[in-house]
Amino acid sequence: MSVGAEVAQGNLVDEGLSIRAEMAVYGVQVDAPVRRSKGAGPSDDGHLVVDGANATLPIVADSPYQVRDGSVYRNGLDLGLSVEPVSRPKFYDLTTAEGIPYRQIALLHGKDVLATTVVQTCIRYDESTRCRFCSIEESLRSGATVAAKTPAQLAEVAEAAVRLDGVTQMVMTTGTTNGPDRGARNLVRCVKAVLQAVPGLPIQVQIEPPGDLRVLAELREAGATSIGIHVESLDDEVRRRWMPGKSTVSLAEYEAAWDEAVRVFGWNRVSTYLLIGMGESADELVRGAAGLIDRGVYPFVVPLRPMLGTLARADGVTPPDARVVREVTARVAALLAEAGMRGADQGAGCAACGACSLLSAAGS
Repeated sequence: MSVGAEVAQGNLVDEGLSIRAEMAVYGVQVDAPVRRSKGAGPSDDGHLVVDGANATLPIVADSPYQVRDGSVYRNGLDLGLSVEPVSRPKFYDLTTAEGIPYRQIALLHGKDVLATTVVQTCIRYDESTRCRFCSIEESLRSGATVAAKTPAQLAEVAEAAVRLDGVTQMVMTTGTTNGPDRGARNLVRCVKAVLQAVPGLPIQVQIEPPGDLRVLAELREAGATSIGIHVESLDDEVRRRWMPGKSTVSLAEYEAAWDEAVRVFGWNRVSTYLLIGMGESADELVRGAAGLIDRGVYPFVVPLRPMLGTLARADGVTPPDARVVREVTARVAALLAEAGMRGADQGAGCAACGACSLLSAAGS
């Protein structure tokens, strides 16, 4: 390839990432059958396939970006991105023998990821201690889910989702519990049950740093493929402001858990969220991501888009500047590429799915 062609290709990549950053912040106008408006995460979204890859984007009626006939338009101009909403999965039509709809037990994320919050309550959900971007218990209050999913229920739904809808991976997260393991050992039982029903299904588990790090080996031995230990911010002041309860778990505890998880699960089989838009500068976020990469931990950088039911949404917090999202994503993607870390190599989980971040669009 000539130098001129390389420059042109680079410009197209930069332009595409800028468009994707704006779509992540401003949302899109589209009818998305698979959506999530509440739960244990930093953004509400509609589930789409953009240029063949999973993407979760806010559905916004007055967004400047419109999806028509499988393409994205702005001001009437076709931007050259193929977009298709994820179809409603067949397993959503089924119920357990107790009469619980399968979709109250686990949801489809993207086109091929089954996701569940095994325990839908959290000891930190009191208004004075809850994470300001989280609405884990709002979906429970609305009747969209059940408080605790049993291993047998998860196995039943996973088998159907794989058989009927081609699900290729699963994510299990949990609200924090009172026990010293903070809910991790319950996930051990759940992973075992699912893998007995669907042998070989890649599963990511997501937990806070457990008080007893030996449970990390138990999760791996149960068959979990990868693990997410999500810190969201590496700045203690930001953590205290945004996560008053969770910030009582020190960064030293996170570092110890990450290091042990890398030892147990392997390099690039551990991930953590870093949220763009809570107060850190681009340089601070990139510097933190670099440190995580050095540890063998994949920094999943995601723009904060406050969900309905969150304290952040009630306070009028808005998504970050699209230019900052693009800059952080591009710089972290370059660091990941230099280290040889790809989200897909996690095998299962948020980085493997890639939908909530722009890193996959940036080549990572």
